[in-house]
Amino acid sequence: MEIYIPEIIRWSSLDQAEKNEAIRRPPLPDLNISSSVADIIGQVRDHGDAALIRFGQQFDGADLDQLEVSAEEFLSAESAVEPELLQAIDEAISRIENFHRAGMPKPLSKETAPGLVCEARYLPISPVGLYVPGGSAPLISTVLMLALPARIAACDDVILCTPPDSEGRIAPAILVAAARCGVKRIFKVGGAQAIAAMGLGTATIPACAKLFGPGNAWVTEAKQQISILPDGAARDMPAGPSEVLVVADDGADATAVCWDLLSQAEHGPDSQAIVISDSQELLAEVTAILPTLAAGLPRVAILSESLRHMRQILVNSMQEAVTISNSYAPEHLILNCRGAEELAASVTAAGSVFIGPWTPESLGDYCSGTNHVLPTYGYARAYSGLSVSDFLRRMTLQRAGFEGLKNVGACAMTLAAAEGLDAHRMAVDYRLSQGNEQGDRRA
Repeated sequence: MEIYIPEIIRWSSLDQAEKNEAIRRPPLPDLNISSSVADIIGQVRDHGDAALIRFGQQFDGADLDQLEVSAEEFLSAESAVEPELLQAIDEAISRIENFHRAGMPKPLSKETAPGLVCEARYLPISPVGLYVPGGSAPLISTVLMLALPARIAACDDVILCTPPDSEGRIAPAILVAAARCGVKRIFKVGGAQAIAAMGLGTATIPACAKLFGPGNAWVTEAKQQISILPDGAARDMPAGPSEVLVVADDGADATAVCWDLLSQAEHGPDSQAIVISDSQELLAEVTAILPTLAAGLPRVAILSESLRHMRQILVNSMQEAVTISNSYAPEHLILNCRGAEELAASVTAAGSVFIGPWTPESLGDYCSGTNHVLPTYGYARAYSGLSVSDFLRRMTLQRAGFEGLKNVGACAMTLAAAEGLDAHRMAVDYRLSQGNEQGDRRA
């Protein structure tokens, strides 16, 4: 299968419009699925579990007697997983949990004026719904990335949905990983119908307050539609196709650069891989090596499409490369160059950054400790990768004695009067008058 690699772009030769076009992402396909997703949501709302069983037959080819994974299935899963994989799961859990626990938000209490104390507390969101896509291989890492922050946040009820195979089974490794992360309830439901079930609830699947996890265009559309319903669940973050941007100099190993590009390009035909370098020779090597490596991969058909969106950009300096990257705001940014640590200090917009020649993006995907659920398609300008904070609600409290009210009351009354909200002003004024009359008998 022919692998087409776009030509090298010399950045300094482009005008601003051409520069904008060079780092423009592939347009998202107009699949016209909005009405179809709305129909699925409506079917689940109206018919609940019966609709989910019917969709399981239609989309997964599975005839299900029950939607929930049984205790027997959980028990038998462990013996079906190779010891080497069990060890890898446990190692990944340890690192991910250690990192995310260290990032747990802490409550605060501050006296902002004499007699006035303001607080912030963090409370777990519950129930939460986790979605793990299906596919040719079990997405064990996605289970870990979703379930571990939920456990650290102390979410009481954690629901996980993932599509079954045609025999109505969930991969044992998924069950083992979920159990090790404290997930006790798993349902054999995939696609937009899973989002509808967790977002609205059925007789079997609890309605969740917030939904998490990656998915295809149908899942993304369902999360969007559910999130705007008055009784629907909130969503984690907007997302688009996978992407990587590699900044590499003449000291980088071109083959390693190629593998990093391919590791994201193989996700889907709309994925994008970009390499930026100040070395013409490095880019020429990438152009020569990449097609051969891609041709030998199982997902070569996908790569033959996604690599058409690839960009190779020649710049004058590594700092210019980072400036371009900040404008693009990649999901994954790899700095494979001299002075990578110092260069990373200039990065202002990226989902996750991988520093130095020995840090492939694959580590973040599986077991370094960070999270691989990241903002894509430029959303890294405003959104962050998934963390414990996403599973928590921040609630503020304030407590004033009469002294505190006297200290700040005039400020509140002046601002309320300026906004024309007289009841706001009087809520303060009345208390001040009462406190003065009563001699501050109440705290």
